[in-house]
Amino acid sequence: MPISGLYAITPQYADVDVLLDQVRQALEGGAQAVQYRDKSGDVALRFEQASELLGLCRDFGVPLIVNDDLRLADLIGADGIHLGRDDVSLREARLVLGRDKIIGVSCYNDFSLARTAQDGGADYVAFGSFFASPTKPQAVSAPLALLHQAKRELRVPLVAIGGITLANASLLVEAGADALAVISAVFDSGNIRTAAAEFAQLFSKPTLH
Repeated sequence: MPISGLYAITPQYADVDVLLDQVRQALEGGAQAVQYRDKSGDVALRFEQASELLGLCRDFGVPLIVNDDLRLADLIGADGIHLGRDDVSLREARLVLGRDKIIGVSCYNDFSLARTAQDGGADYVAFGSFFASPTKPQAVSAPLALLHQAKRELRVPLVAIGGITLANASLLVEAGADALAVISAVFDSGNIRTAAAEFAQLFSKPTLH
């Protein structure tokens, strides 16, 4: 179940029904993966939301990836986990989740991190922020040249993240991104299903690498 296409990252809502409805619209529009991202300390809410999202993603045949939280990913039987710089190690995540789960690693603007992640068994690597991000305004900036280099030298799928909109997304796809991780441009769009479909269509066009 490789990561590709629109990789929808969930907005943070306390209301489970609202979250599920919005993610369902993104999936109906063509999202090919969902990452559950919630930075609240409400363990019970996170468990409920992640469990419900997993069931929804199963209905669409799409993987659910949990951001950061290895215990939660293991507890609900998620399809994988996304790891940042300050999270558990790739090795620990693989030991806990097993060989068949998806493990993605944030590599920011650092190609050497990506090579190390690939060599350590990561299933995909993520670079960014390529553009100014409302979710992470202090994020480091990554150049498009990084995607070109990674496409030439790495074997794992490449995920681009950070300030991605329909106006700039094609630049990333043309540079070699296999997937686009998007929050605001889908979930704050006013029409989630349509926005997701427009992102999904970018991957049905021929690209220049």
